[in-house]
Amino acid sequence: MGKLKKHRLVVGLVSLVMAGSLTACDDGRAGAEQAAKQLASSLAALDVGQLAVEGKDAAAANDQLKTVFEGLDAKPEVASGDVKLDGDTATFPLNYSWNIGSAKWEYSSEASLKKSGDKWAVQWTPALLAPELAEGETLSVKTVPAQRGQILGAGDAPIVEDRPVFRVGIDKTKVPAEQADASARALATLLGLDAGEYANQVAASGPQAFVEGIVLRAYTAEITEAKIEAIPGGSSILDSMALAPTRTFARALLGSVGQASAEQIENSNGALRAGDTTGTGGLQQKYDSLLRGKDGVEVLATPEEKSEGETLGTKVFFSSLPSPGTTLKTTLDLKLQQLAEETLAGVGPASAIVALKPSTGAVLAAASGPGSNGYNTALLGQYAPGSTFKIVDSLAMFRNGATPDSKVECPSTLTVDGRTFKNAEGYPEGSLGSVALRDAFAHSCNTAFINARDTVSQDQLESAAQALGVAVEAPKLGADAFLGSVPGAAEGTEHAASMIGQGKVLFSPLSAAVMAASVANGAPVSPQLVLNPDAAQNTDAGQNPSAGATPSESGGASPSSASAAVSAVPVSPGSTKPITKEEAAALSDMMRAVVTSGHAGFLAEVPGTPVGAKTGTAEFGNDNPPKTHAWIVATHGDLAVAVFVEEGGLGATTSGPLLKSFLTAAG
Repeated sequence: MGKLKKHRLVVGLVSLVMAGSLTACDDGRAGAEQAAKQLASSLAALDVGQLAVEGKDAAAANDQLKTVFEGLDAKPEVASGDVKLDGDTATFPLNYSWNIGSAKWEYSSEASLKKSGDKWAVQWTPALLAPELAEGETLSVKTVPAQRGQILGAGDAPIVEDRPVFRVGIDKTKVPAEQADASARALATLLGLDAGEYANQVAASGPQAFVEGIVLRAYTAEITEAKIEAIPGGSSILDSMALAPTRTFARALLGSVGQASAEQIENSNGALRAGDTTGTGGLQQKYDSLLRGKDGVEVLATPEEKSEGETLGTKVFFSSLPSPGTTLKTTLDLKLQQLAEETLAGVGPASAIVALKPSTGAVLAAASGPGSNGYNTALLGQYAPGSTFKIVDSLAMFRNGATPDSKVECPSTLTVDGRTFKNAEGYPEGSLGSVALRDAFAHSCNTAFINARDTVSQDQLESAAQALGVAVEAPKLGADAFLGSVPGAAEGTEHAASMIGQGKVLFSPLSAAVMAASVANGAPVSPQLVLNPDAAQNTDAGQNPSAGATPSESGGASPSSASAAVSAVPVSPGSTKPITKEEAAALSDMMRAVVTSGHAGFLAEVPGTPVGAKTGTAEFGNDNPPKTHAWIVATHGDLAVAVFVEEGGLGATTSGPLLKSFLTAAG
C-alpha cells in the first residue's frame, strides 16, 4: 500500500473514532448539569417559579420553598455536586450553607431530574430542601441564649449579674379575646404605662402571646401580685436578668441590658436577631460583643397542625452550643459608688462625684446624679472648671520661679481690654493687696491669678495641665470619656479668663479628679476603669471626646444636648514634662491651706488623714448676675475626689458639703 493510501486510511479511522466519541458524549449530560446548576441558583434565590417541575405544580413548589425557609430569615448558598446519569434520570447532591446567627449550618440533600423531550424537570419533594423534611413541615430557628458575661468591680465583686425579676404583662391565653383590650388598659394604668400604646401591643400580638409590660425587681406597695392577678389575663412571671445591685447603680456608666431594638438589629450586620438581648449605653454597649458571647441556635422542623388532640412532633435539624460571654473587670468600688449616688440623690441639677485612687489611677466611683437624667456627666460632661483650675495656674507659676510664699497682688477688681474681673462675693478684705500665693490660692483670688497672665503664657497653661494628667490621652481607661481641653493659644480677655478656668477651658468631673489625683500621687495619673487587657484590645477602649455633648456657650454640656454631634477635641499624648514630687508637695501645701485658712474650713472635721482641697465657681451665660457651676476637688490620703453641680452656685457652699458628707462616710 502506498504512503498516500495509508495516510488516507489513518485519517479516516481517526475521523470515525472522533465521530463515535462525540456521539457517545451526546447523552444529555451537558443539559442535566446545566439544569442542576440552575436548580441550585434558584434555591439560593428562594425562587423556583421558572423551573420545570414534576411532582408538584411549579407555583406550588415555589410557595412551599418560601414557606419552609421563611422562618430561617436568611438565604442559603447552594451548589450542585457531580451529576450521575441513568438513562433519562439524573441525580446529584445539593450542598447547602446557611449563616444562622453566629453559626454555620451545612448539609447536603439529594436531587433528581427527569428528562422529558429535550428538557430536564426537577423531581420535587420536601427532602430536596433538607434531608428528612416531610410534607407540611416548615423550618424555624430557636435561639439558645449564651450566658452574658458579668461586670465585676474592685476585688472581682460582681456588679452586674443575674438577679431575680418579675416580668409583668398580659397572658392572652388567660383572657377572652373580647376582654383583652380592657385588661391591657387596666394593667397599663396599674404599671404607669401609656394605656393606648400597650393596648395596641396586646392587640397586635398572637392569641398565645405573653405581652410584657414592665420588669420589676420586686413588688411594691402600688404594684402587688394580687393587684396584677386581679386583672383578667394579668400575669407575673419570675425570671432573671443581668442587673446591677440597684436600679440606678452606675447606670450612666454601665448602661443596661435588654431586648435589641429594631434599629440595633438593623445596625448589627446580622449579629442580632429579634428577641436577642444586647447592651444599651455605657460599658454594656461598648463591650457588648465581648459580654454577649455567642448564642447557640437550633433549626427545628415543625409539622403543620393536625386534628385536635393529636400530638405534634418537632425535629431538630441542626444545633450549635452557645459560647458564654467574657467577664469584664473594672476598678469600681461598690461601696464608694453606692455612697456617691446616695450623696447626690437629693441634688436637683445635673451633678457628679468621681473618686480615684491616686497611687494606681483606679476609678473607684463615677456617679452622675438624678438631675443628669441618665447622661454620664461624671465622665462625659464638659464644663468650665472655674477656680479649681488655679491648681494648673499655680504649677505654671512654680515653673516660672514662684513658690507658695511668693508675693502676688490681689486687688478687688482688675480690668483687661475693657472687661472687668472681680473676686467672689464676700472675699475677705484682709486677703486683698500684696499677699502670699498660698493665701491667694486659699481664698481663690481671681485678680491675683489674672495678674499672672503676663508671666504665664497660654502655652504654659496647656503644658501645666498636661503635666497634671489633664487634656491628654487616657489609654488605660477603657471607657468613653472627656479628659479636658486647654487651648494652647489665647490672648487678651480670653487668656485672662483661662487663668480662672473659664474662656475655652473645659473639664469633666473625671479630669478634675485626675488633676487632684496627680497632686496626691506626685506624678501624672492616668485613669483606669476597665482592667481586662483583652477587652481593651478588642474594642475602641480609651478616650473618646466626641462621645460627649457639644459644649455650649455657657461652658457646659447638659443632658438635653447629650445626643448632639460634636467634633473630637484634640488631645496631646502627654509629652510635656510631668509634675514632680517637689511641685506636687508645694501644691499640696496650698490645697491644705484652703482647708486650714481658706473657705473650705468645714473639711477640717473630716476624720483621718488631712484633707487638701480647691473650690471652684465657674460663671457662664449672659444673666446678671451670671449663673455659676459649683466645683470642689480634694485629696484625702490615697483618695482624690471631684464634686460638680451644674448651675449650683458657689463651690464652697454647694459642692463642699456634698464632698464633706462623702469623705466622712467613706472613712
